[in-house]
Amino acid sequence: MNPSSAPNARRSGTSYTGLDALLRRRLIETLAALRYGHIRLRDEFGELTLGAAQTEDPERLEATVTVHDPGFYRALAANGSVGAGEAFIDGLWDCDDLVALVRLLVRNRDLLDSMEGGWARIGGWALRAWHRLRRNTRAGSRRNIAAHYDLGNEFFATFLSTDLMYSSAVYAEEGDTLEVASQRKLDRICRKLGLCPGDRVIEIGTGWGGFAVHAAGRYGCHVTTTTVSREQHAAAAMRVREAGVEDRVTLLLEDYRDLRGEYDKLVSIEMVEAVGADFLPSYFERVGALLAPNGLAMLQAITIEDHRYQRALREVDFIKRFVFPGSFIPSVAALLDAKTRACDLALVQLDDFGPSYALTLQAWRLRFVAARARIEGLGYDRRFLRLWEFYLCYCEGGFRERSIGVAQMLLAKPGHRRAVRLPEVELLA
Repeated sequence: MNPSSAPNARRSGTSYTGLDALLRRRLIETLAALRYGHIRLRDEFGELTLGAAQTEDPERLEATVTVHDPGFYRALAANGSVGAGEAFIDGLWDCDDLVALVRLLVRNRDLLDSMEGGWARIGGWALRAWHRLRRNTRAGSRRNIAAHYDLGNEFFATFLSTDLMYSSAVYAEEGDTLEVASQRKLDRICRKLGLCPGDRVIEIGTGWGGFAVHAAGRYGCHVTTTTVSREQHAAAAMRVREAGVEDRVTLLLEDYRDLRGEYDKLVSIEMVEAVGADFLPSYFERVGALLAPNGLAMLQAITIEDHRYQRALREVDFIKRFVFPGSFIPSVAALLDAKTRACDLALVQLDDFGPSYALTLQAWRLRFVAARARIEGLGYDRRFLRLWEFYLCYCEGGFRERSIGVAQMLLAKPGHRRAVRLPEVELLA
């Protein structure tokens, strides 16, 4: 972005107070210890390089941060990384490579964590109190889902694949198109489950109907799918009609906790992140209860490293604050523990394909940037655009550094006896 176009940025006539200078100096002292790359900092005082600028490491990262307003230093001190993200939304700073900046900070997690101390600890308490008000009760889930997924179907269509899948695609190689990788993901799920005509499938989390249309249209099964997003439900209904699969798809506008019936197969694609840690057992109780004695379930979930899970539960990051209120990222261990306590499903197979999510996010980001004018034409302001730019870069950087991953978990009821045939295509590692 051209710095002159940043909203609310005060590049002249804004003087640094003594406090601003102190906070700036503390940040410089902290980032001076950066390893694996460097940050070039530009502000009213000039330019300086922080970190290992001359390292011979071919994997070194570099990014240039331009501070337009000293409010950036105050926001960072008051609310840590969440404050820095909000300051970006407000146009107080820019970066020439946000993905590289996120990756570099993840590699220097000890320094990143240190920024959450001091005054930022007080801001963290306030954020946690706010987050507790966003629990995923039945009413809370509808409110939280609406805050993100009801932003507008036209908006999401500007950068998602043509099948409107808002979850990680599966790349076999970096040259794959998003559409090819997205279709591969859907086919992998259908083939792992062995879907065929006559199968009764329940899907928790409709999205915009991408899986339901694909599974019903190409594999001949009947899919019952539910969402609590009214916008998504309306769009999915239209897509089901257009695909001519109304006789094989049943659309529900219900909370997963209210689902009843018995099905051969169950699918849940990146919906569990909206469940909330407190409700994981009840989620798996429903998953187990909805399946026939010989049933199979396929869950695709974003995951965090096991050793960081408990700390992440206590913290409110940029995603929870500005993008997905009420959300959380489970660890594989947390998912398996909740599953074991709540139902009789056994883990049959697990694939982690985080590098594919990095490429998926890169594709979304490039399409988003290319569609900026169109998105503004839909009525979204520049602050909203900057929020989404930061969000997409933030996530891509996390997946590229493997601090977060994505996994497909195939689960089986005790009565399942048939061998599971896995797709031949290898995941990008």
